Amino acid sequence: YDISVENAGTLGMTFNLGGYTLDFIKSLQEMQKKMAAQPEGADNSAQGMAMLGLLQQLSFNSASIRFDDDSLTNKVLDYVGKQQGMSGKDIANQAKAIVPFGMAQLNNPELTAQVTAAVSKFLDDPKSLEISAEPPASVPFALIMAGAMSNPLDLPKTLGVTVKANED
Repeated sequence: YDISVENAGTLGMTFNLGGYTLDFIKSLQEMQKKMAAQPEGADNSAQGMAMLGLLQQLSFNSASIRFDDDSLTNKVLDYVGKQQGMSGKDIANQAKAIVPFGMAQLNNPELTAQVTAAVSKFLDDPKSLEISAEPPASVPFALIMAGAMSNPLDLPKTLGVTVKANED
């Protein structure tokens, strides 16, 4: 799915899920109807467990979000720079310096280095920036949910997250 804005850029998103069938959609709709029909304050634990069961049918294959710049980035940098009495280039340099600190919270040095390099490359020459998740094998949603609860810092590795700039 792509959204394009003239003289700004194009935001593209792709998602590849397994198990998302017509039967799954029907079951999900039935579950939503049952949950909506519950009186206020009723115990929804049975429906919650059933919803978890439904989600176990899904698997994550891949996803990507990509921005192809058509002059928006430099316009935003210049605007923010003007607001702060600086140049757009100065704002870009500040952003490049801040990224590694923000990424350090993930405790994933490889991803931090990759994101830092991609953001720097993009801000120096804004063409495209893409975040993708492509695990080597399909990952069941149950495993993603368990990982998110037990060790969320490992999710980027589990999902095969990569970030790149100015590549086709």
